Amino acid sequence: MSSKILFTSLILMGIVVINALSATPSSTTDDHNNPIDDHLPLPTKRKEMPAFVGRFLAQRAQSCDKSPRVCRAKASPGPNCCNKRCVNVMNDKGNCGKCGKKCKYTEICCRGKCVNPSKDERHCGRCNNYCGRGNTCSYGLCSYA
Repeated sequence: MSSKILFTSLILMGIVVINALSATPSSTTDDHNNPIDDHLPLPTKRKEMPAFVGRFLAQRAQSCDKSPRVCRAKASPGPNCCNKRCVNVMNDKGNCGKCGKKCKYTEICCRGKCVNPSKDERHCGRCNNYCGRGNTCSYGLCSYA
């Protein structure tokens, strides 16, 4: 009886080994001799700007310290010029209320003043979020009790 079990287990192990060997690739491919790669075009250099490009395209962006009117344009981040950058001093955390006035890490700039949105009843969680009479602001949420 034990010889039959031994014979069956040897046959099963042989089948497992044959399946494992047949699942692996029999030959490795050499990427250097691949004929498809020989026909691919080489990358080309970028074309340089032609010599006739106008002076308008070659101009550098204007800074607001020399011409403050650039801050009043529609696409400008803000109407005020601080450190050669256009900003809005009413909501800019680095220039809150005036140029150079920075808010603390836990504060945000609302209406030109640094406020803590986790405690301030007039700016609870975000600017201009008023909790209402009798309600307090805790952790940026109004307590509606």
